[in-house]
Amino acid sequence: MLLAYKGAAVALWLVAFFLAERLLPAATPPAGTGAARLGRNAALVAANVVLSSWFVVPLTAWAASGFLDWRPTWWGGWTGLVVDLVLLDALIYWWHRANHELGFLWRFHEVHHLDRFLDTSTALRFHFGEVALSAVARAGVVILLDFPLVSVLVFETLVLIGAIFHHSNLRLPPRLEAALARVVVTPSIHWVHHHRRRSDTDSNYATILSLWDPLFGSRSATRRRPDMEIGVERREERRLGALLSAPFRARSVASSVR
Repeated sequence: MLLAYKGAAVALWLVAFFLAERLLPAATPPAGTGAARLGRNAALVAANVVLSSWFVVPLTAWAASGFLDWRPTWWGGWTGLVVDLVLLDALIYWWHRANHELGFLWRFHEVHHLDRFLDTSTALRFHFGEVALSAVARAGVVILLDFPLVSVLVFETLVLIGAIFHHSNLRLPPRLEAALARVVVTPSIHWVHHHRRRSDTDSNYATILSLWDPLFGSRSATRRRPDMEIGVERREERRLGALLSAPFRARSVASSVR
């Protein structure tokens, strides 16, 4: 039942923002980022939907089945859920940062960053290898910290909703976005993370709460601009087949070191 609610909530949110960002766009898509781009992103999303049902969900449910069962009684209920969500958000900050700082993980995560424009479709565009690696890493954390399945599912729902929001091309009133950015990650924060300049790409790692980057010294001082160039410095977008095979291809030392 929780999975059904999660799927419905994310699907409705995705459709709403996909339509809204086309009615009120913050930036104009550059040439070459039309239907073919959306097709590539949709194919990557479809592959991950299949992977999620066959691998990610069963692995997560198995990990959350309470192997260690060490949690004290006070770490439960609504208070426990809030603590879990904050803790999981802090942990995903460090996982995201590791995906930029460790060359092996970057090989997969780069596929997400090679998109030359940002909108709701980018939020779910990931290489299947990254999704599988993330699921395994999360399963280990879930086992060690004895996270209940409810906490994990609620957090995953918030992650997807947050990602769709902060990747979106929806134009927000400046005062509203500035107020939201004090608490959660907004497009003004996350678009800088996708700036085609490495110093900015390797910053602004937070997913839900915006406090982690200032706290851990990774917030970029760059401000988002409508004409900000998106992508990976000195690398170009690829066709779908090349995107899928890219992490497994040999690279020069200069291009693979992060």
